Amino acid sequence: MWSDVLTPEEVVDIDGMGVTSPARTAFDIGRHVARRVAAVQRLDALAAATDVKVTDVEAIMAAHPGARGTPRLRGALALMDGGAESPQETAARLALVDAGLPAPRTQIVVRNAYGDFIARIDMGYEDVKVGIEYDGPQHWTDPAVRQRDIDKQVELADEKWRIVRVSRDLLYGRRATYVSRVMNELRRRNFTW
Repeated sequence: MWSDVLTPEEVVDIDGMGVTSPARTAFDIGRHVARRVAAVQRLDALAAATDVKVTDVEAIMAAHPGARGTPRLRGALALMDGGAESPQETAARLALVDAGLPAPRTQIVVRNAYGDFIARIDMGYEDVKVGIEYDGPQHWTDPAVRQRDIDKQVELADEKWRIVRVSRDLLYGRRATYVSRVMNELRRRNFTW
């Protein structure tokens, strides 16, 4: 059971109901969700939905010095990325960070030499053209999605992108293989970390 004080600025009205502001919600998530990956997944989703920024949450932290769970919040907040579009993308990103790689940039838009849109890659290292795509079940079971993925893979290869595809099995059951694949592609491109 928690007992917290809310300032008037930390409550917003949504259809006549008082709810915590996005920054206050992030403040609470980061302090109270014990598992780091779960906390960052929730913070990523909140940032994507509300555009809450780290600085917004830091303002709440400043208003509540010494609040319980603040060190946990700082750790999770440092990893928050509103570009993640699913909990699995967050987990895939954190697996790379935990392996010692710099955090990949999320939602990279790739265009050809004429400026035409080719793809939006889940995450990657744009300067060396190494991307990571998380493939959920629909990427294998929906024929239209599968065909788009095949076409996208060819067009990205034409633009000299190397894509590491990651599935749930690879991320959760063979994480070392996933990380090794990304590291190998980065080494091929002379990326140092």
